[in-house]
Amino acid sequence: MDLRNEVIGKLKTGWSPEQIAGRLRIEPRAPYRICHETIYQYVYSESGQSQELGRYLPGRQRKRKPRYARTPRGMMFPPERSIHNRPEHVKTREDFGAWEGDLMIFRREHGKMNVASLVERKTRFAVLFRNNDRSSKHFITKLMNVMEPLPQTARQSITFDRGIEFSGWRKLKPGIGTEAWFCDPQAPWQKGSVENLNKRARRYLPRDTPITALSNHDMKAICDRLNATPRKCLGWRTPTEAFTEELRKLR
Repeated sequence: MDLRNEVIGKLKTGWSPEQIAGRLRIEPRAPYRICHETIYQYVYSESGQSQELGRYLPGRQRKRKPRYARTPRGMMFPPERSIHNRPEHVKTREDFGAWEGDLMIFRREHGKMNVASLVERKTRFAVLFRNNDRSSKHFITKLMNVMEPLPQTARQSITFDRGIEFSGWRKLKPGIGTEAWFCDPQAPWQKGSVENLNKRARRYLPRDTPITALSNHDMKAICDRLNATPRKCLGWRTPTEAFTEELRKLR
């Protein structure tokens, strides 16, 4: 086995350095062992950058901070914020105001711009907004500005995956009174409502969409179309109808 080619091949198929290193530990035909940190170092080395290996990392970035300067994922997303600790009423969609959030990423030529997607779990009401930077500080600030006009009980919590862009979650509770919950590592399917929303939104926002050309009016038009579509899970009501009904109950 050519270790370097094996690692590069796995990266290109979407495996993370941790997954590659872990698999090699139990692979009987592997003559060598390697830690995930060594793989990261190679990816960000001159040779790795010349091969553009960084583009295959799940959470890619141009440069990597020194190991001692990085915050461990366990500290970013502590166990008490696990999706398994969400209140039962959130899991069962009984209560209004529980959301799921994600980012829709586009082709590299469009730079760091992306579209944030939010969906309210009970009513399936969708919110999309253009986000100019994947940094957590920028994203969380924009998210709070978008959500703040809603009554507090209409924005009780948001469930995210463990992407770095969501690491600023601690600002949500003091900022707008919203709790944050997180999926297990490598388990985005646990926030299935927003994953479903992303698939629907991709009809209007394919990966080659020139995001810079989309105005706020364009984004609203896409949201309005999604929210005006009857849903079987809502008894063929639209998300707008269901969301409006829940807001009336809060008055």
